Amino acid sequence: MEYVFQFGVIWQGRDAFLSGALLTLQLSAESMLLGVTIGILGAWAKTSRLAVLRGVVQAYVELVRNTPFLVQLLLIYFGLPRLGVRMSPDSAALLAMVINLGAYATEIVRAGVEAVPHGQIEAGRALGLRSWQIFRFVVLIPALETVFPALCSQFILVMLGSSVVSAISVEELTAIANTLQSQTFRPFEIYLAVGAIYVVIALAFEAAFGGVERILFPPKGASGQAPS
Repeated sequence: MEYVFQFGVIWQGRDAFLSGALLTLQLSAESMLLGVTIGILGAWAKTSRLAVLRGVVQAYVELVRNTPFLVQLLLIYFGLPRLGVRMSPDSAALLAMVINLGAYATEIVRAGVEAVPHGQIEAGRALGLRSWQIFRFVVLIPALETVFPALCSQFILVMLGSSVVSAISVEELTAIANTLQSQTFRPFEIYLAVGAIYVVIALAFEAAFGGVERILFPPKGASGQAPS
């Protein structure tokens, strides 16, 4: 059977593709910002001396990491209304993405915290700093520098995983592709274009992360001055 490609359907649906891509970017960027905040707080909690706090965070991490993202998404969107908490599909998608990323970011940041030399922590204690002050001023920046590449990789996975939220009718990129495919009956062209768009978005995020890394964590010894 001879298949005739008709890539004109991509151009015809350009506005819909753009709308879906922008929503994908928005959900991804917001979930990255909020998720890494939860990850930092979670990592601090796991270094706390309070066993109850450590146990709660550990339970959260294990629950999220050992259940499928789709199940988490459906539980939030369909389960919370039974408890009287109703939200739009976009809000439910964002909440699910933040909760999911927060658990993984917690473990990633925790690994960075454990990589900080213990002598630096003891020096902070010798200066009379409180636990949260040691975490903020002594531990956090070196820990983030250590795990920044791993965090960026997790961010990309979250962006790609956002395609799952089409299951609750969020009009992001994959949902747009499904709609256009059902209208045009050109699945090969539609999904090939969507795959290319995801590649472009991922590369754009990687470039942005690279710029952020150079600003926040410049190479050691790079003072910008010529040696005398």
